[in-house]
Amino acid sequence: MRQPLAPSGLDPAWRLQQRRGVYVLQADPLTRFDWLVHGFSTTPGGVSLLAGRQVLNLGYTEWDSPHRVAQNRRRFLAALGADDWPLVTLRQIHSDLVHTVTATPRTPARGDAQISRTPGLLLAVGTADCVPILLVDPERRAVAAVHAGWRGTLRRVVAKTVGRMQMEFGSQPANLLAALGPAIGACCYEVGPEVAAAFAAQFSCAEAWFAGPFGELAAGEDPTPLPWLTMAPPGHTPPPKRVRLDLIAANRWQLEETGVRPENIYSSGLCTACCSEWLFSYRRERSRTGRLLGVVGIQAG
Repeated sequence: MRQPLAPSGLDPAWRLQQRRGVYVLQADPLTRFDWLVHGFSTTPGGVSLLAGRQVLNLGYTEWDSPHRVAQNRRRFLAALGADDWPLVTLRQIHSDLVHTVTATPRTPARGDAQISRTPGLLLAVGTADCVPILLVDPERRAVAAVHAGWRGTLRRVVAKTVGRMQMEFGSQPANLLAALGPAIGACCYEVGPEVAAAFAAQFSCAEAWFAGPFGELAAGEDPTPLPWLTMAPPGHTPPPKRVRLDLIAANRWQLEETGVRPENIYSSGLCTACCSEWLFSYRRERSRTGRLLGVVGIQAG
């Protein structure tokens, strides 16, 4: 099946690269460093079968075979020109745990961010709606890969990753470049009162990241009053009130608060839930979906 030239909505600062039938998203400003390898996967070009089409599933899911996932990963690395690089993944737990990587671990560490200055390692985070964030320090030649869902965002995982880069590598936030890959957009990411209340308790500016009755839900008011209060007949009570969360905006704010320059933050502009032809979305497809990877590494030599 012929693919369109690019996903609709792709930011002009990004490009879609095709190699050997695999399509990789890259942020243009990061491609100017010849010592850097980075990219975000898309769905075309794989050997896994999902909903009647072949897809590039890069996560070990119940519906897919490990053999096919391994083959997909080899195709993705080949498209990046990193065929022989070890892929350093995490056991992601929606946390604020950040790991410093100096060698290929025997087993994936539990956490949601990793940083490194060691050449020849490809740091990776898997997503299917959460925000994959790659950080690059051109001055210190240091990199990071961050997985930020709403829980990780609430725990400030990306801000803590910047802090660890400062502590471990001497990175200055003003020198960092940040690429925020495809994630579920504010157009599609409905959440309930528990999420609104949690963000309101942690961030004074949280309302700017929500669309809908944020104040009402964040204040803890019952969004589903007793049926007799609504005067609705049985079975006709209104659905519970929801709000839509902009995870990209929340993580952009955290990056800027740490000192990363706004002009050095690049978002792909793609919503995983909207872009079904190119991206996986857990919210859209529920449990039977694949995983995308965002990866970054330093060339040896």
